[in-house]
Amino acid sequence: MTNDIFFPRASFVGFDELFKQLERATGHQAPQYPPHNIVRLSDAEYAIELAVAGFTMEDLDIERDKNMLTVTGDSRPRLDNETELQYVHKGISQKRFVRTFNLAEHIEVTGAELNNGILSIKLEHIVPDELKPRKIPISKPELLLEETA
Repeated sequence: MTNDIFFPRASFVGFDELFKQLERATGHQAPQYPPHNIVRLSDAEYAIELAVAGFTMEDLDIERDKNMLTVTGDSRPRLDNETELQYVHKGISQKRFVRTFNLAEHIEVTGAELNNGILSIKLEHIVPDELKPRKIPISKPELLLEETA
């Protein structure tokens, strides 16, 4: 018996890339660095929070390309009087990282801030007016004139 997740592909047309992403996401993967949260702030607003202790704003880069959001961190070793620090214990990692997030259609990045070691990227689901539900007015049929003989 397997724990495979079954998606009824026969019922969906044009969702091939979505199914590929779901299959990759359900596979066994090692934990990724840095740890992150995805927070729903409202029905249309989200935030991605990444724990980036030890990184400065200059060490971080956020890029949006189509439906991919990529966050890169590259922290250079901190120098003390021209010599590299010698740690007795180093539990706070500052290794280089690249994290990518797949964004659904119409998700816009509205801002980012670094506060107390947490990089928070704000996202909003903005549906274009032409895709929003709209009411269709119902009109009365014009009365047919009966011909008299």
